[in-house]
Amino acid sequence: MRDGLDASYDYCQALTKREARNFYYGFILLPNRQRRAIYAAYAFARQCDDIVDAGLPAEEAVLRLATYRESLDQCLAGRPEGPLFIALKHAVDAYGIPAEYLYNLIRGVEMDLTVQRYQTFDDLERYCYLVASTVGLISINIFGYRGGEAAQAHAAELGTALQLTNILRDVQEDAARGRIYLPAQDIADFGYSERELIGGHATANFCRLLRYQVERARRYYAEGRKLLPYLPRRARACVGVMAGIYSSILDDIERDPAVVFQRRVSLSTGHKLTLLGRELVRSLAS
Repeated sequence: MRDGLDASYDYCQALTKREARNFYYGFILLPNRQRRAIYAAYAFARQCDDIVDAGLPAEEAVLRLATYRESLDQCLAGRPEGPLFIALKHAVDAYGIPAEYLYNLIRGVEMDLTVQRYQTFDDLERYCYLVASTVGLISINIFGYRGGEAAQAHAAELGTALQLTNILRDVQEDAARGRIYLPAQDIADFGYSERELIGGHATANFCRLLRYQVERARRYYAEGRKLLPYLPRRARACVGVMAGIYSSILDDIERDPAVVFQRRVSLSTGHKLTLLGRELVRSLAS
């Protein structure tokens, strides 16, 4: 069983290293046991997300997501099947991860099958909570934390900040899938249109709209970073790296909002390593 568990965690690590090009730089700062558990949680979230992003017919995607939920049911009942769920079950038991968080994540991803537009930011915020804040809550269970509900609130806010950054970065890619996450009310308020967005028109109004969204995301980062003092040092460094990488992506978008129609905004490996070193030093010094 031990060999099977190690192989299952290795599977989750390989998936994370391949897919989590930003998060991975934070994860490597964690102690080994916590790092493996985070790999399992990320792999669970990633494979869930991939079901709805695979371009399958809606009916097939619904069936696959239902099967995924059944696999989670079996996992939590003590009958995990496959390397992902074997590792996840071990992590859930080791760190007391509430099942509610895992099911909420599936509910959030499921929204992408039926909801392609968000009228207001309140609507979008609920989606962000389900697909991203729950990941933050899972993570702090693994990290260990003090501060109770205050820490949980800041973890949720940081998750929303990261998701808002993803939404801005992926505007063009999401539009190609038929999804527009920018609130319709905001789009209208800035004199822009859905048709212009789908067409990739980076007008002056579009740039104003995106800079407004950047400022909103920054407010969530400001609240989310208040989580750091509640975490152990190495977890603090991990979260600091992830927040730093995504904040830097946000900076690039603010400088030139039109870039989201030109390429996927990302940081160089060197920049990520610089952030890693800086946050590690900060955490050890605090």
